Amino acid sequence: MMQQYLALKAQHPDILLFYRMGDFYELFYDDAKKASRLLDISLTKRGKSAGTAIPMAGVPYHAAENYLARLVQMGESVAICEQIGDPATSKGPVERQVVRIVTPGTLSDEALLNERQDNCLAAVYHDGERFGFGILDVSTGRFVINQFEQEETLIAELQRTQPAELLYPEGFAWFGLIEQRKGLRRRPEWEFDLGTARHLLCQQFGTRDLVGFGVEQSTTALCAAGCLLQYVKDTQRTALPHINSVRLERRQDMVIMDAATRRNLELTLNLSGTVENTLAEVLDGTATPMGSRLLKRWIHQPSRNKNELSQRQDIIATLMEGGHHEELHPLLRQVGDVERVLARLALRSARPRDLSRLRAALQAQPDIQAVLTNAQAECLMPLAQQISDFPELAELLEAAVVDTPPVVIRDGGVIRDGYNAELDELRELAAGAHRYLEELEARERAATGISTLKVAYNKVHGFYIDVSRANSHLVPVHYVRRQTLKNNERYIIPELKEYEDKVLNAQSKGLALEKRLYEALLDRLLEHLAPLQQSAAALARLDVLANLAERAESLNYCRPELTDDEVIDIEEGRHPVVEQVMTDPFIANPLSLSDERKMLVITGPNMGGKSTYMRQTALIVLLAYMGSFVPAQSARIGRVDRIFTRIGASDDLASGRSTFMVEMTETANILNNASRHSLVLMDEIGRGTSTYDGLALAWACADALANRLHAYTLFATHYFELTGLAALWPAVANVHLDAVEHGDTIAFMHAVQEGAASRSYGLQVAALAGVPRPVLTLARQKLAELESGRNVSAPKPAAEPQGSLPLFDEPVNPALELLDGLNPDDLTPRQALEQLYRLKQARSEG
Repeated sequence: MMQQYLALKAQHPDILLFYRMGDFYELFYDDAKKASRLLDISLTKRGKSAGTAIPMAGVPYHAAENYLARLVQMGESVAICEQIGDPATSKGPVERQVVRIVTPGTLSDEALLNERQDNCLAAVYHDGERFGFGILDVSTGRFVINQFEQEETLIAELQRTQPAELLYPEGFAWFGLIEQRKGLRRRPEWEFDLGTARHLLCQQFGTRDLVGFGVEQSTTALCAAGCLLQYVKDTQRTALPHINSVRLERRQDMVIMDAATRRNLELTLNLSGTVENTLAEVLDGTATPMGSRLLKRWIHQPSRNKNELSQRQDIIATLMEGGHHEELHPLLRQVGDVERVLARLALRSARPRDLSRLRAALQAQPDIQAVLTNAQAECLMPLAQQISDFPELAELLEAAVVDTPPVVIRDGGVIRDGYNAELDELRELAAGAHRYLEELEARERAATGISTLKVAYNKVHGFYIDVSRANSHLVPVHYVRRQTLKNNERYIIPELKEYEDKVLNAQSKGLALEKRLYEALLDRLLEHLAPLQQSAAALARLDVLANLAERAESLNYCRPELTDDEVIDIEEGRHPVVEQVMTDPFIANPLSLSDERKMLVITGPNMGGKSTYMRQTALIVLLAYMGSFVPAQSARIGRVDRIFTRIGASDDLASGRSTFMVEMTETANILNNASRHSLVLMDEIGRGTSTYDGLALAWACADALANRLHAYTLFATHYFELTGLAALWPAVANVHLDAVEHGDTIAFMHAVQEGAASRSYGLQVAALAGVPRPVLTLARQKLAELESGRNVSAPKPAAEPQGSLPLFDEPVNPALELLDGLNPDDLTPRQALEQLYRLKQARSEG
């Protein structure tokens, strides 16, 4: 047996092997030690090898899912080894083989997945010029690829998709870009071969080529796709009919956001890494898990397809006007996660309760179609047509599966009575055992005179007659002792043995027949897999749009106007998340950007709302390009190709980068990639270095954004010198968030007003933060000195600028003034020498 184990383990040396032995999955040697540590299970021993006891640990097979879930969450992979031979006919160890490999990126079991998050397997490849990137979600069949040239784009894609596993080739030269990722799996180079990839994909999709999918020319991405498909085939070891297409994502079709932008805007995760107070948390009231997953994909991938966005807006408006979203929500809740149910069906791992969920979904679809049809809106007709009706399948599942099936098929009780005559007969025979045993018990009590005699059954010993030890002397001679207990004796008689064989045979035949009927049911359903998947996709889309309609109505959102003009014009805009967590009323603010007004320099106190104002602008634009309504009284949004944010910073200790280095890296990415249609949020550029260096950098960045890139820019700063840009450059305007002083305290108004702020209120904010009073007193004294020009050790902040200002105010050296008044052509040699002495003296005096 250990030889068999070692041979199987040699095929999977790097992952844990669950080796089935009876009612347990056992682990041996280093696997046992590791599993014992990770799962906190007992480490025991079994036999010896080379004179040393073999470490062993195990988990019950019926509870294996719980243990697998814990291991997968830790990033571990597990090979499941099952008995495939018949113990009754096997000579030596029962034949076993690995039937599947459970890895973090290839999960499909409901218990192992987070239902409201995608679970993606990803692969990356580089051909010397471009990166190829692909993601495959085994739990739904979604297969997407793309390719790009920049390293920053790879980082952004990894941040967006958050793959549970990432495959990369041996010798991958850019390992530094991915080394901090979880679930890294190095794969051999041949798995990324282009020819092999094309063959695998065509074989999977049943096509001669890939032209019909629009991916034929994306060769680098196809290499990644081939590795993904090979890996899934290796781990699942079964057909994958639900993976029936591959889609190329084109970056020009979406509003692009880098990793820093996604993080700063807190789309699906906040800055602490949790889901609280994120855009997704506010928006997500979807009725189905698959709708929730699709909504998050829309949040991370805003579309630039104006026709598609207009259709989404039309549907949301129609559902709101007729109150149809209220009708749809309870119906969609019945649909559940049919997308993942179909994937398990395709993998033939669907459980009985999956079939009952599919039945509920099929039964709800006619009512959903009726709501869409009764709305009599043209925009809803495509969805109504895609949500197909499957009356035959619904009737089949209603007839075949009990109302509340058990979790697994192995113990039977899944197929409904009346579905199969033979099964009914076998069940009736088994069910009659209870009546027979009662009759036999009464008869034997009367015959023997033993009033406590019982006829019972258990799985180990079958049927038996139980008699207490005190009455054993009354037992007839034809009773055959089967088992002796402390206080009881158990017997068998020929009549009971004969009936036992008959009943147990019926039970065994019934279970075998029920399993065959269940498999045949899966086969019938698989014939309709493709249209079922199409219908599930339409239901998920409808769920998202109905949810966005409810959110728009409940949260008072408006329909934005999407235009090709260069404009972002928002009236009474609000931050969608902050307004939900505030106890006080949120102060709505306007924003106006156009071709003539491309940059706003935003000043005002800390905590005054500058960051909120900037972020709400980006989120309103993002929501508009999702097709959603937006938190504003009105919004007119022009073409936007990218959203960039440079807000906040912290040390990147893992990469050895300081706060200022992180800040400059993100700034460089913006300046190298932004265009005139990009929305750029810049907050406190240059604050991580000295005052003069920081001010110079901020000035130069503002110049590049306003005069070279012409990007839509919100530029928040405490360098009041920058407010002078509005007088220098026509496309720049000043706005500020006001505050009012009350003695030593300050009240933030959070209202955006035109013009520059007159001061920063830094000391007042420090007082609110609890800085000790002696420190504040000394700070006020130092501030007075600096502002009066005495003992200046730092540049004096400028007051409200009037016209064009020099970048820095510095005292003029007397030597330089003397030098400026000299004309070398008018000086004799003696005069030149005299002037040189004067310059020397002036230099020492200055």
